[in-house]
Amino acid sequence: MTLFFHELRRGRVSWAVWSIGISVILGICILIYPEMSVQMNEVGNIFADMGSFSQAFGMDKLNFGEFKGYFGIECGNMLGIGGALFAALLGVAALSKEEKEQTAEFLLTHPISRMRVYTQKLLAVAAQILALNLLTAATTVGTMLLIGESFPAAQLALLLSSFLLLQLEIAGITFGLSAFLRNGSLGIGLGLCLLFYFMNLISNLVDMTEFLKYLTPFSYTDSAYIYEHSALNLSYLLPGLLLAVLSLTVGALHYRKKDI
Repeated sequence: MTLFFHELRRGRVSWAVWSIGISVILGICILIYPEMSVQMNEVGNIFADMGSFSQAFGMDKLNFGEFKGYFGIECGNMLGIGGALFAALLGVAALSKEEKEQTAEFLLTHPISRMRVYTQKLLAVAAQILALNLLTAATTVGTMLLIGESFPAAQLALLLSSFLLLQLEIAGITFGLSAFLRNGSLGIGLGLCLLFYFMNLISNLVDMTEFLKYLTPFSYTDSAYIYEHSALNLSYLLPGLLLAVLSLTVGALHYRKKDI
């Protein structure tokens, strides 16, 4: 597992910046809720009546005046987008950075198979994502206790788990894609992440594009569905995980024979 720990050390600064940044923003978002709660019911009614805008962001399904609704919309979007961008950047650079930085020949001359390189790098990506989510979960619970707000534990766990799965799916897709890239191409990772996000917005707005929900991981992080059913939407989750596994499999097959 030498390569695994090397990858963790190599990415510790980036992980710290993203994790602390997302956690601080998330914590501030929760901490300001008591100051806003007095006016939140009026704000919630305004948002709920904004037609397509409310529908796109799910504001028509949640009560913005309650902490659960506020957290699902405001904090959920911050955690979802921030975590997804981190996962995309992490995944898309995992393998391709070796060729970009001209360290691939040095790495692959060691007595370690390409599949072990592939597997250990993938595990390092997953570990960093898991660590980020543990920190954000601790921040969420800590700041909620600080302001005295309650949240059904099962629903909160499901909501936070959905963001973890979102990040793992995006990381899996971009990691598999990384096996085909040679120059890092961080723009591809960011572009793919933003594409998934806007696919979800469009599918919320236009009925004929609802099939896009099966393609974007943001669909199963819908807090309104999680609150109502106390479960994740498996009809959207399973296709997404299958897509991630397929991307990882294709990436592994290509990496085994890739001309470095």
